[in-house]
Amino acid sequence: MPERRPPDDDTVPEVGGIDTDILEQIGQHLERSNRFSETVFQPEYAPSSVVAEYDMGYFPTAIERAYLQVRWYETDDFNIHYSEQYATGDHWECRWDRRPNDHNTRSHFHPPPDAATPGDDVEYEEDWRDILSDVLGDLDDRIEAFWE
Repeated sequence: MPERRPPDDDTVPEVGGIDTDILEQIGQHLERSNRFSETVFQPEYAPSSVVAEYDMGYFPTAIERAYLQVRWYETDDFNIHYSEQYATGDHWECRWDRRPNDHNTRSHFHPPPDAATPGDDVEYEEDWRDILSDVLGDLDDRIEAFWE
């Protein structure tokens, strides 16, 4: 099993297995938030993830679905994907990543509207709670902007 490593260590080329303990803690945290109507731990269509479906009352009617999908690895690498699905068939998405890759540093962000690759190199906190708090804060800002 790969060992946990500092967030700025780009030397290990693999992410290792899913950290189900942390993933479960993340799922429990998301379940307690009023933002989400449903949180599913390891759904059949995404067995290595926690998927939290946003309460659609926070969004304009043109958006049919909005969700947050989180993967957390034994190496403390992660992938957090946010997506809005529109009635027109369009989508708006972004992704926060800490993982080995060949397009950015280990810690990077794929910006909206299409989570383009390569992304932007960034630095994240070490603890999952801090990372998730920052991500949810960014998404709260996105949602609030719909109503300004």
